[in-house]
Amino acid sequence: MSYEFITTEKKGHILLVTMNRPEAYNAVHVPMHNEMADCWDAFAADQDLWVAVLTGAGDKAFSAGNDLKATAAGGSKVAMPESGFAGLSSRFDLEKPIIAAVNGFAMGGGFETALSCDIILASENAKFALPEVKVGFFAAASGVQRLSRYIGRLAAQEMMLTGRTIGAAEALAMGCVNEVHPHDELMAKAMEKAEQLCTVSPSAVKATKRVLNDMYARDGMKDSISFSREVIADLSKTEDFKEGVNAFVAKRAPNWVNK
Repeated sequence: MSYEFITTEKKGHILLVTMNRPEAYNAVHVPMHNEMADCWDAFAADQDLWVAVLTGAGDKAFSAGNDLKATAAGGSKVAMPESGFAGLSSRFDLEKPIIAAVNGFAMGGGFETALSCDIILASENAKFALPEVKVGFFAAASGVQRLSRYIGRLAAQEMMLTGRTIGAAEALAMGCVNEVHPHDELMAKAMEKAEQLCTVSPSAVKATKRVLNDMYARDGMKDSISFSREVIADLSKTEDFKEGVNAFVAKRAPNWVNK
């Protein structure tokens, strides 16, 4: 598999996927969404690949989330994939596990991408936030649904409504991540976890994920994420939405008008 904005490497039964836009803190634009969607499609179809590890290029960022500069520029002729942000947030048929190795900050869609994985390992330098409200968005790529399920609604609401950032230690205490490791040990620990998953029955793992995917359908997550897409489409028509994006690009404080 050869891509422009991500890299992939097969290591036995493990696929290592790296979001590779370090100059943009691995922020995701539409072409990268589609590359990642294609990557996960290929991963799902390859019988020799049993587990994936997802990380970000460089030492600073897992992913800064949505590329707001690309959003402000507009004009993309390529549609977002049906499988959602990073090809993952609306994907409910993948029966192989993905480990997120969060090597730096995971903001907005970057955090949502990690939450869309099955196991989250974090560097001690990692930081997490759903700061979309600060720029006129909301966590429409499954953040509302997943974070409220993983850490409880009350704690998730406070994070989503304030957009505040938490460090790795608080993320672990809240249940946002499975493990925290020294920064220079993160990838080794992620590969170790992947190898551990390769020692169990891949057929049994697939069966487990099939039931987990069905649970998401039964508890309404899939429909709720679809509703989020409708709401973000309405939000995008507001003056505050446009102001948030423009203020971010201009590196100034936004002037909200509540309409």
